[in-house]
Amino acid sequence: MAKIVLGLWTTHGPQLSTTPEEWMLRVPGDRARSHWFKGRRYPFDELVDLRRAENLAERSTLEARTRNHSACQAAIAEVARIWSDVSPDVAVIFGNDQRELVLPQLQPAYTVYYGDTFWNGPMPEWRSAKLPAGIREAEWANRPEVRTEYQGMPELAGKLLNRGLDERWDFAASNEWPEYPDHHHLGTPHAFAYVLRRVMEDRTIPTLPIITNTFFPPNQPRPWRCFELGKLVHSVIEDWDSDLRVAVVGSGGMSHFVINEEFDRGLIGAIQRRDENHLKAIDSNLMKDGTSELLNWVSASGCLFETDLQGDLIDYVPCYRSEAGSGTAQGFVAWR
Repeated sequence: MAKIVLGLWTTHGPQLSTTPEEWMLRVPGDRARSHWFKGRRYPFDELVDLRRAENLAERSTLEARTRNHSACQAAIAEVARIWSDVSPDVAVIFGNDQRELVLPQLQPAYTVYYGDTFWNGPMPEWRSAKLPAGIREAEWANRPEVRTEYQGMPELAGKLLNRGLDERWDFAASNEWPEYPDHHHLGTPHAFAYVLRRVMEDRTIPTLPIITNTFFPPNQPRPWRCFELGKLVHSVIEDWDSDLRVAVVGSGGMSHFVINEEFDRGLIGAIQRRDENHLKAIDSNLMKDGTSELLNWVSASGCLFETDLQGDLIDYVPCYRSEAGSGTAQGFVAWR
């Protein structure tokens, strides 16, 4: 039977793949919008006042950003080393889409990809020009230099879709990435592409992408449902008549676009304790904006808690870029 041999939880955002100087390209956008923080939405200037005692201006200097960038690169290298050392045969990735493939006209809560292959490739300049500053500069980490076809996992995807129907899950199903003629994106969503590029280091293996709508109302799944999704995926892998060695990845997070270290550390602690109740009871109001991507970590936890794998935190790095606490907290956990 198939066996899960590796579990990874990893962030994937643009700060991991841009320079400390380029992090600041995002700050004008930070200042122009309001942000969710601890269940409430605040204008940027109010967050500055609210968090003044945390000394975030000093924690977002170039010196601090450079130190945090270095820590992140070391953690990414360690994740890639573990991946290479374990050398799994196939991967299941829980990730999300940010208007890359899934548009508001038809927005499933969960989509299972069952195609034989999927693809990614370089971004034409006219498309990349539509990307915000600070995002465009990170595209190298999400795209191969030439159009590349990746192997899907249609057999396992089919089993998941069928088991889901039997257990009251109504997944959307996709067998091809859509290509929109006037859109800013094409190819594989970055939640998955980052893993293919920076974790697998382009030595890709057959992969099952499971897309969760973490970001966009009105149908964002609840944390308890994502945990149950993970348990369902585990049961399907366990019953799969195959001798393949499986890696399971939760891609996304941690807290952003405003960092909440208390929340992040609580979630990491719950993973370390295998605390199902903590993860399932998370208030959805704390899972807003980019922090919502941690639903992918919850799904991976639902799958991996059922295994006998063990491991620990590789690193947690809160990468501040402003005195309001904007930025992305980066986290990396591996179980073997």
